[in-house]
Amino acid sequence: MPRPGSTSVLTALGFSAQVDRTYQRLRSQSGRDLERLAASMLRTPAELLDQIAPLLRAGIVRRDGDQLVVEPPAEAVRILVAGQAVHAQRLRRQLEGITDAVGLLAAEEGRAVPSEHEGRLPIDGEVVTAADRAEIYDLVRSLVLGSSGDLLWLRPDQWRGPREDRMAGLVGEALRGSGRASRAIYPVHAVGDPKVLSARAAVGEQVRVLPEVPTRMLVIGDSHVVLPEPLGYADMPLAVVRQRGVVEAMAQWFELLWERAAVPAGGVAGRPDRRRFLLQQLAAGERDEQIARKLGISLRTVRRRVADLMSELGADSRFQAGVEAARRGWI
Repeated sequence: MPRPGSTSVLTALGFSAQVDRTYQRLRSQSGRDLERLAASMLRTPAELLDQIAPLLRAGIVRRDGDQLVVEPPAEAVRILVAGQAVHAQRLRRQLEGITDAVGLLAAEEGRAVPSEHEGRLPIDGEVVTAADRAEIYDLVRSLVLGSSGDLLWLRPDQWRGPREDRMAGLVGEALRGSGRASRAIYPVHAVGDPKVLSARAAVGEQVRVLPEVPTRMLVIGDSHVVLPEPLGYADMPLAVVRQRGVVEAMAQWFELLWERAAVPAGGVAGRPDRRRFLLQQLAAGERDEQIARKLGISLRTVRRRVADLMSELGADSRFQAGVEAARRGWI
């Protein structure tokens, strides 16, 4: 569905109606001298440049010497999609750097404590190994109920586990009358089974989904973060870290992922909006094979859905599909 109030490609992409009106006036005058173009719009060159600053920053309008070059709508969408792909790559590198930093911090925990003269202290935390899954639940329960603050979960696969009913009950117990909140990010294929997330949503947890979730994680307020050691899907061992800087870093990482994640279409019990994920992956230049792995579906299904999506959008190419999807506010 288009964004409310969207009447053109630019407003669908998030620009204001005033910027869009200026853009429409400039389109027919692309390549003209800046001073003459400004005079035709009853502006000084400085005033016009200030008025089109959002378009200049986005690369939709650019200066070529004394001339202003205005890109057509299709090229504007391509430029913005390419910019988002670069931003996503940069964000991925930042997240990988955070992952490496956590690994190094965990490694520090096992080293001998240097002398006081070196001015160093060990990381506040420990690596825990439990004998069975019941002990894991007991550990998480004691940490959650013995603390305060919101709960932030990365849950790539735990919803498949046998103790899921008890975990949902624990979340409900922690939230009941406490003013706390619980937010969880799941992989998009988790929503394929309508029963998977309904129990957590029923106790008040907010749920979003991503094409893939890189590791298990639980951040408890500003006091604890629980991570597999090393990062991944393993039950044990678990690194329980109380170091304030590490907890804050992991909470910020969660917030970055939360901003990128989507609310399942139709709520938790509904089907995931696979169109949006498919378009996001296509815009990022992912191959069909990679998309199939991320969405947990077959390569044939991916190709069929791409073809269906192009037909729905009336597009003859994937690029045209991106332009039309942006116009409708789908990405």
